[in-house]
Amino acid sequence: MKNNKRYAMLIDLRKCVGCHTCSVACKAENSFPVGVFASWVKIIEKGKFPHVSRSFLPLSCNNCEKPICLTNCPVKATWKREDGIVMIDQHRCIGCKYCIASCPYDARFVNPLKKYVQKCTFCHHRVDVGLVPACVETCIGRARIFGDINDPNSLISQTISTNPVNVIKPEMGTEPRVFYVGLDLDAADPIKVWKVLED
Repeated sequence: MKNNKRYAMLIDLRKCVGCHTCSVACKAENSFPVGVFASWVKIIEKGKFPHVSRSFLPLSCNNCEKPICLTNCPVKATWKREDGIVMIDQHRCIGCKYCIASCPYDARFVNPLKKYVQKCTFCHHRVDVGLVPACVETCIGRARIFGDINDPNSLISQTISTNPVNVIKPEMGTEPRVFYVGLDLDAADPIKVWKVLED
């Protein structure tokens, strides 16, 4: 029987306080070694003194509907589950880094101890037993919502349907499955941020 679930995450940036609890929880849950992250928080400062603002942008793999990393993997180590979670078969991965080079979100890394590529998988091992990803569980601002976007009664579906949402780099055509409420599109574009800093 076909699985009709399509998991996604929504991050409400109006509630994110930049505490990095999500990053720490991700690292602890998945035993990622020092120096690599599957989830991190970008700090964005805009304006000039005294008119400045600071905001936070949590980032991770978008578990895209059309993942470029899957297309470019020469040994088919990257694959997508029926529920949309993009996985990496550690036994097939040869560490060639094609997927890292092709990911528009810089969401992948080579585990320096295990020598294969890793990334956020929405904590699939937790999801499979009915739990939410560790970053969602520990978010102190309740900024993160995880669930099935094919279920119109799920909290994530209802939140998406009642709020303006954005994804990062929609022009890449990958159809990211991490949605943001309150996303500053200028801040999400590293080239625009660089130009702002140059001015």
